[in-house]
Amino acid sequence: MLPNTGRLAGCTLFITGASRGIGKAIALKAARDGANVVIAAKTAEPHPKLPGTIYTAAEEIEAAGGKALACIVDVRDEKQIGEAVEKAVSKFGGIDILVNNASAINLTNTLDTPMKKVDLMMGINTRGTYLTSKICIPYLKQSKVAHILNLSPPLNLNPVWFKNHCAYTIAKYGMSMCVLGMAEEFKGEVAVNALWPKTAIHTAAMDMLGGSGVQQQCRTADIMADAAYSILTKPKNYTGNFVIDEELLKTEGIKDFDVYAVSPGHPLLPDFFLDENPDDLTSKMEALGGSAAFKGGQQAASKAKSQVEDTFTVIGRSINEDTVKSVQGIYQFVLSGAEEGTWYLDLKNDKGGVGKGESPVKANVVMSMDSEDFVKMFTGKLKPTMAFMGGKLKIKGDMGLAMKLEALMGRMNSKL
Repeated sequence: MLPNTGRLAGCTLFITGASRGIGKAIALKAARDGANVVIAAKTAEPHPKLPGTIYTAAEEIEAAGGKALACIVDVRDEKQIGEAVEKAVSKFGGIDILVNNASAINLTNTLDTPMKKVDLMMGINTRGTYLTSKICIPYLKQSKVAHILNLSPPLNLNPVWFKNHCAYTIAKYGMSMCVLGMAEEFKGEVAVNALWPKTAIHTAAMDMLGGSGVQQQCRTADIMADAAYSILTKPKNYTGNFVIDEELLKTEGIKDFDVYAVSPGHPLLPDFFLDENPDDLTSKMEALGGSAAFKGGQQAASKAKSQVEDTFTVIGRSINEDTVKSVQGIYQFVLSGAEEGTWYLDLKNDKGGVGKGESPVKANVVMSMDSEDFVKMFTGKLKPTMAFMGGKLKIKGDMGLAMKLEALMGRMNSKL
């Protein structure tokens, strides 16, 4: 890992969304130098599903050697941001670094994304980054350090990153466009850069998106903290860069990246928005055990045709009252390809059941995918998270129930 140098000692960092995850990891890295950290986040009371509050984060920061100021902040609220910045300046004498980490994610297509979700992502990701930067810049311009770091991706216009979650991509790219514009606008006064992970990072958000077991395919937030530290300790003429964590840390002399892995040696899930060539996403999914539709040919298609019904038969035998009680959802599968058809899985009523055709009761979740990929998914050869991220699996309805299904698949794999 990248060692601390003490170069952020006495610096004041204003970090949005720092109560958990990557934001907190960056805060703790800076705190080990003796930095002051403003935790600007919404979570003041413990969340039933997500760990950490602004106050528990403050305790960890001070235990690591830094000074902390916990501020309740919704980055969509101009007044709350202004008040938090004033408190920071009053307590620490100024602001040297802004980290725009707060973000909202909703991976649904255009017709299935409610406008309140669109507004949330635009409000937190793009507007929140722009607004917080706007309020902090007058103070940053007075600092010798003067850095803004946005946790956002390089601007990749490959349509694959738009077609399945257009609203999220627009909102996230808005953060990156702030880098593009502000780096040029404030050149020589404030460094403005973006940082993005090469692989999935294990956070509470990733657990919610990927379900059980996804952590094995992730790196810890420490890799992002080390990369952020490298950027924030550079001179302010280092600006306008879209940095990938692993690539930067290689230039810092880091060779052993297993130290950042949740499960060293386990294949890693590539993150969004990174494809070295137009076909690279396909090759990545193949390398991580992706759909045989990429490789299959007629023989694989024929095999899938005889397996879908068998798969549903085994699924039906695997469910019981406890399964139904714990899941409480109805799933509709719309399959295309070699064995086109519609099936349902009832994990809500009585002892549950499966059947061909439309569910007699309205489904909570509708999953659309190739029949061959369906078989691979239920036999553990294709991770649902990878199928979804790669556009092979489309989901409509309750995402929470969709995630519950992955845990159920893990218990079925040994029987299929």
